[in-house]
Amino acid sequence: MAKVVCVLYDDPVGGYPKSYPRDSLPVIDRYPDGQTLPTPKAIDFVPGSLLGSVSGELGLRKYLEANGHSFVVTTDKDGPRSAFERELIDADVVISQPFWPAYLTAERIAKAKKLKLAVTAGIGSDHVDLQAAIDRGITVAEVTYSNSISVAEHVVMTILNLVRNYTPSHDWAVKGGWNIADCVERSYDIEGMHVGTVAAGRIGLGVLRRLKPFGMHLHYTDRHRLPKEVERELGLAWHETPQDMYPACDIVTLNCPLHPETEHMINDKTLKLFKRGAYLVNTARGKLCDRDAVARAIQSGQLAGYGGDVWFPQPAPKDHPWRAMPHNAMTPHISGTSLSAQARYAAGTREILECFFEGRPIRDEYLIVEGGKLAGVGAHSYSKGDATGGSEEASKFTKS
Repeated sequence: MAKVVCVLYDDPVGGYPKSYPRDSLPVIDRYPDGQTLPTPKAIDFVPGSLLGSVSGELGLRKYLEANGHSFVVTTDKDGPRSAFERELIDADVVISQPFWPAYLTAERIAKAKKLKLAVTAGIGSDHVDLQAAIDRGITVAEVTYSNSISVAEHVVMTILNLVRNYTPSHDWAVKGGWNIADCVERSYDIEGMHVGTVAAGRIGLGVLRRLKPFGMHLHYTDRHRLPKEVERELGLAWHETPQDMYPACDIVTLNCPLHPETEHMINDKTLKLFKRGAYLVNTARGKLCDRDAVARAIQSGQLAGYGGDVWFPQPAPKDHPWRAMPHNAMTPHISGTSLSAQARYAAGTREILECFFEGRPIRDEYLIVEGGKLAGVGAHSYSKGDATGGSEEASKFTKS
């Protein structure tokens, strides 16, 4: 029997919910590209409940314990004395979320002698040292597409928030003011603006489809060019490299995976290619951006606004400059963990576990690493290497 260690974020400060604002979720059978939703043999949760926090346990405890496995759930993930570090030593399976990542560095993987499977409950497995997983023959899997549309919706919301100066205007209303000039001195329409996505996969393409009705000019760059019929349908302008695309755009949104080739792709040098007063939205991974370069670009006016929900490390230190810099629309990492998304990625996590324990193949679209090499969707989206570097050092400051 296996030991499964699951790292999830804290419950709400007011306690685990006893009721919810809505009674049900819309029924969705397939994703936009035709891929079916997760198909576990059963689920032990009510869709629409809070599954991503420690008390929600991804709805897995009944299933795992009924099959004789031990199940450890913790939120304590950082540092050598953390519960995760202790439990990892004899774990067979580790489950983590991008929103509260348990960084599986090479050092931690070396200590986990029994580890066979690392599952991302959601999408984005860069918190795992993929090269170390390849070298050790550890399978890495994630629940592809489970929260892609959730993130795409968050991107559109963040763009509108920044360009229309929504949050500062809301703050005037909350404070009892009626300061219209203060609200609109940084407010514009997105109609007619040029918006570009770095990567046009499930999330990036979802963003473009949702922005087309706003009357925007749509751009994209991706190492895998979209079919001509999709470009014609949406009126897309393709750029061979991000550097080619940046000068054409009023708004840039990052929707690419984090791996060694994309780490700090937004930096002082590349930011000079942006139009003065452009907006940058990042719901992909915080480490795509040089943190301090973004803060400098906001202060200088090179960027008119920066928004998104991803940081490095996660949780972000209290003194992280993106918390306090002006003209930001930052949130904790929430874009992909709506209650709707949780139902899908919890079900997908169970599907992966069922396949693993029953010796059945895991879907190709869920696989990142298998058999000592990049596999499935991982071979399409990632490159060999490690993007976890600095997580242990940075984590020392997350609770300061």
